[in-house]
Amino acid sequence: MLGMDSRAAKYTFTGAIVLCLLYGVFIVRGVLFVATVSIMLAYLLYPLVDLVNRYLPSRSRTPALAIVYLMLIGVVAAMGITIGSRAASEAKSLSDEAPALIERLKQSPSPRTPEGLQSAKETVLGAIESYFYVHYKDMASLLPSLTLKVLKASTNLLYLVIIPIMSFFILKDGRQLRDEFLDLIEPGESRLFADEMLQDIHLLLLQYMRSLFSLCSITLLTFAGVLSFIRVPDAILLACVAFPLEFIPLVGPLVAAVTIISVTILTGYPHLLWVVIFLAVYRLVQDYVISPRLMSAGVELHPLLVIIGVLAGGEIGGFEGTFLSVPILALLRVVYRRIRLTRLSHRGGIVSVA
Repeated sequence: MLGMDSRAAKYTFTGAIVLCLLYGVFIVRGVLFVATVSIMLAYLLYPLVDLVNRYLPSRSRTPALAIVYLMLIGVVAAMGITIGSRAASEAKSLSDEAPALIERLKQSPSPRTPEGLQSAKETVLGAIESYFYVHYKDMASLLPSLTLKVLKASTNLLYLVIIPIMSFFILKDGRQLRDEFLDLIEPGESRLFADEMLQDIHLLLLQYMRSLFSLCSITLLTFAGVLSFIRVPDAILLACVAFPLEFIPLVGPLVAAVTIISVTILTGYPHLLWVVIFLAVYRLVQDYVISPRLMSAGVELHPLLVIIGVLAGGEIGGFEGTFLSVPILALLRVVYRRIRLTRLSHRGGIVSVA
């Protein structure tokens, strides 16, 4: 008699449901990305909201949220007036000079030929400059497509309004939503496990966003100070470009470095070696000194795992996948540790949370 084992049928049905859910997530990935960014912004503002709320007599978090949002608007406006205005003028100046600079590169060959170099310094600089001289046409051909992408992204400027609004409600009603979710679970071990899991995720996101924003701020201040000190053209603009790119794991810092070197070469800055040395030293200090001190053992991931995660995230979800790869990996690590901790506690084993 032909038939199917009940256990096999159950596993097959469960697998089909999981695949359907994953496909549904893939379809609405844009909406989920906006929601995730809203959650990350909420966790970035969460410590400040709690701090302000301690000094207010009201039990509601709304006054504290209003104060924090007004402070945020003031800070953004002040930075826009001080740093943003200078960066905008540098960007306009660079865009006005770009055609003439590219034409100059087109008409004159590279001033160095690697075969005739004698020193290691000239070899490195010659290789870098030669690459840009040879591939200037390729870089120029990317400008139209890049412009189209920027225009396409500008159509999503509505997200700049939606994300802060969603973050506001997350900060305002997050605890209530969490309690309502836990009420859906029967009292007992399952609810305790869910409560502990949510607490672990809460602490992870708090620390991750605090550490990430600190790293980005350090990058902005360091790049602005050092590049201005060595008189790199458009130093403030380049620092403002490097600041948001630091939020994107692995790919962002690489794009920032390439952008800085490209602008340095195009503007004819005579001390390119100092720029290359600074970028290399800063990357080493950032990755092996600053970042490990800011990221705790609960957030820190092995560099090999980060590389694989970023590449896989880019293949699966493009920019969104690259941006979210590291927090998702850290989240999976926290979930795994909590499940392992629960299982070992049930078996009476000795658990190490490190």
